[in-house]
Amino acid sequence: MNIKILLIISLLLVNLPNKNIKDEVELKTTSSFIFQSGELSKGYLEAKKLYDTNNFAKSLQLSLNLLKNYNTEHVNNTEEILLLKHLIANIYYATRNNENALLYYNQTLQSLNEIKKFIDNIKAPIHSDINYIKSESLLKYGNTFSRLNIINNNNSYRDSAIYYYKVIDSINSNSDKVLEIKSKAYNNLSVIYLRDSLYEKSKYFVLKSINTQKKLNNKVSTAGALGNLSSIYLSEGNFTEAKRIYFQALDIIRNVNTNEALKVREDLYYNLAYNLYKLKDYKAYDYQELSYILKDSLREKEVRAIIAEITEKWNFDVKKQLLLKEEENKRLKAQKTFLFIGIVAFIVIVSLLYGLNFYKLKQKNLRLKLSQTQLLQSQKIEKIKSDSQTRILNATIDGKESERKQIAETLHDSVSALLSSANLHLQATKSQFNGNAPIEIDKTSNIITEASQKIRDLSHTLVSSVLLKFGLKFAILDMADKYSNSQIAIETNIGRVGRYHQSFEIKMYNIIQEFINNILKHSKASEAVVSLEEKEGKLHLKIVDNGVGFDKTKITQKDGLGINQIDARIRIMNGFFHIDSTKDKGTKIEVELPIVEKEAPNHV
Repeated sequence: MNIKILLIISLLLVNLPNKNIKDEVELKTTSSFIFQSGELSKGYLEAKKLYDTNNFAKSLQLSLNLLKNYNTEHVNNTEEILLLKHLIANIYYATRNNENALLYYNQTLQSLNEIKKFIDNIKAPIHSDINYIKSESLLKYGNTFSRLNIINNNNSYRDSAIYYYKVIDSINSNSDKVLEIKSKAYNNLSVIYLRDSLYEKSKYFVLKSINTQKKLNNKVSTAGALGNLSSIYLSEGNFTEAKRIYFQALDIIRNVNTNEALKVREDLYYNLAYNLYKLKDYKAYDYQELSYILKDSLREKEVRAIIAEITEKWNFDVKKQLLLKEEENKRLKAQKTFLFIGIVAFIVIVSLLYGLNFYKLKQKNLRLKLSQTQLLQSQKIEKIKSDSQTRILNATIDGKESERKQIAETLHDSVSALLSSANLHLQATKSQFNGNAPIEIDKTSNIITEASQKIRDLSHTLVSSVLLKFGLKFAILDMADKYSNSQIAIETNIGRVGRYHQSFEIKMYNIIQEFINNILKHSKASEAVVSLEEKEGKLHLKIVDNGVGFDKTKITQKDGLGINQIDARIRIMNGFFHIDSTKDKGTKIEVELPIVEKEAPNHV
């Protein structure tokens, strides 16, 4: 289940639509979809232009005003009313205002039914763009219910999402735009069924998505859908079939170098690396490194685009500020005399008031200053004590982590190697007896083998080998899998998380492990979810359980040592730490830490 969630998240990102394609399709819909009016109003075209440039606030205000005017004046412009409702729904969807998005997509679908009745009455053929608007509205309708399901964990939202995705499949149209929407609906259905471990249903819909993308000759989307199919096999434990399909997907986009293809290739390499690791094929490290190289390349392109956008906006803002400054100077010159008189009068009044109260204030300030000085001294003493205790505590923890890592490396790299060498020498000695070796040699060899296994287990206990080799993402998956049992299910929800400085990864891993240990010991929870995501240079951790909770006011009086250690560690790392818990209502823990990037390799 943990592997499945990781791959679902990465592959959903692969299948996001390209913005330029979306804009082109919607503009074509706007220009050709005309029924009763001769042409679309300038107001609607301006609102659409604002939406296309991501100016959602102004576009929404203009669209709502236009729709209000139509309703007030009883204007019968069926086409523009439909397009306005569709545009407003898309704005609310883009800004994640889920309730209003559902409202206006519902109104859009109702308007489509009214238009269909109108066309049927005059026996005119249904325009293909009706099917596109209907399918796109149903897709985003379903996506909105899927969002609400994730937020509220309510299965009724999940069932609604499935229903509207399946309605899309019933639309009778072979246009490329509608087929693209259908492919996305199939893919979303596959993800939902995969999340519920209904693998055969998940395969059925992802194969429909793959076949549809092949008809459209969309190599990037086909590769992404094949990646989803690999995820299903990976979740089933069929690592060999998953590996075959990953390579098939990579082969399809081998010669495609668009940004979307690079993002798909990055995710495929990363998931392939973990698949090969499960197969004990140590080419996994090569593919993992390829994933990191592609990720760094994409980040560099995004940074260049952001810089160009900021530069363009800055140039515009400078010109705007110059014009505003000229107008302000004119206004200031006109009011200069009035302001000067007002300022002088104000100064005189303030001076008189100050003179009358000066003596009393001076005496009062002296008393306050004495009290403040005493208070500040007390606060400084307490702060010095607190900082000293925090630094001593963190130095102790750092020392323990460093010592554990050194011991683990020594056991694994030195002692284990020596025992293996000793065992080889015993085997060589045994061969010299020509089949009549003393039984003590076999017993000694068995003892050395058992000692080697115990040393390997001990080194893995001191420091997670998965953490050192594959990083936080897979280490947390391994931890959740290891600690889950019949009493508690530990789920994970991990976004895009890369590799960082090894010391930072060890500290973050130990913090998560301490929280999980507290849940296992004290919470009596049956479910816990660990969420981790990199965002804006910080690592965001959230852990939620459905256990008995505790009284936050008594946290220092009961089992508070581990939490106090974590709090001290997070403060030293310049992070943020918050616990929200209510008795019998579970616990939510949030941590934000600034990322410490891994050191660049030295090239000779």
